[in-house]
Amino acid sequence: MAKDAKIKEIEERIAKTKYNKATSHAVGLYKAQLARLKEKEELRSSKKGKGEGYTVRRTGDGTVLLLGFPSVGKSTLLNQLTNQESAVAAYDFTTLTCIPGLLDHKHAKIQILDVPGIVKGAASGTGRGREVLSVMRNADLALIIIDVNHPEHLPIILKEVRDAHIRINEKRPDVKIKKTAKDGVRIGKTVRLTRLDDETIKDILHEFRINNADVLIRADITDDQLIDCIEDNKKYLPGILVLNKIDLVSPERVSEVKRLLRSDLEISAKNKVHIDELKELIFQRLNLIRLYMKEPGKPADMQVPLIIFKGYTIEDVCNKLHKDFVQKFNFARVWGKSAKFPGQRFLIKHLLLDEDVLEIHLR
Repeated sequence: MAKDAKIKEIEERIAKTKYNKATSHAVGLYKAQLARLKEKEELRSSKKGKGEGYTVRRTGDGTVLLLGFPSVGKSTLLNQLTNQESAVAAYDFTTLTCIPGLLDHKHAKIQILDVPGIVKGAASGTGRGREVLSVMRNADLALIIIDVNHPEHLPIILKEVRDAHIRINEKRPDVKIKKTAKDGVRIGKTVRLTRLDDETIKDILHEFRINNADVLIRADITDDQLIDCIEDNKKYLPGILVLNKIDLVSPERVSEVKRLLRSDLEISAKNKVHIDELKELIFQRLNLIRLYMKEPGKPADMQVPLIIFKGYTIEDVCNKLHKDFVQKFNFARVWGKSAKFPGQRFLIKHLLLDEDVLEIHLR
């Protein structure tokens, strides 16, 4: 049986199997088999050289990808968020290349990428889907745009994104898998698993040719999440779901679709409705924070902050400022939320918080 037919057959089995405690083991194995077949198919396709990715140079403090069906209003939205003049027309596939723009908000310079619309089958190469989704893997945030008249597009987009190994608004489960030379699969758990048993875990691992390993599970995971951790090739990306073209329908219809899709914001890119709110939401979801730099013996520059990601350490800041700063680093002083007292002295691994003042001392 050809691989494509086998993939379709297993997908149909999964769809037809009613999931419950009695069938969970079989469904888990089906999913593992499906993942293995898709992995082989992707490897075969990549060797044939299918699809050419866009070359996009990352600039600014973060990168946001505009994702949606053709003619959903991505180009219009790009023009409203930035000063970039992207081609706008009322027909499909106006955007044929990846068009970057720059959003300036709260001193943050945020790169916005307008890419061709994706359609059903994008992850397997339909249209320019593969190129779009490859660019998405290098972004810091996905802005999913849905035409309020077409809420049925959302599940299609989410499936294509998932098939491209991208997980929107998810975190990698706390699962450690360490292959060993012998002793079989040994499972350690710090939580009670409600959706997986040890037998299913071992059989899924065996499907991936892992017969000896120490597995430590610290989260109540599903079979899908276990497979994600085994493959360990997923991109975990924050996302914003936006309904566009609300000027074309009644407020009641907007509320109805909002409840259905659980959208984050409802906008009209054409009429500039809620664009300022979207700029702020982008800043927040990127997890950007402001850092004020201070030279020794001088007052801090409180006018123009350095924009960094939440979770950055002094070392990350040194790397962002200059390639030699890490090697020359001696110590730093910090004023603000992350310090117990003003001007506290820290080493390079110290975690910084929003609106901290940082003074770096080099050798």
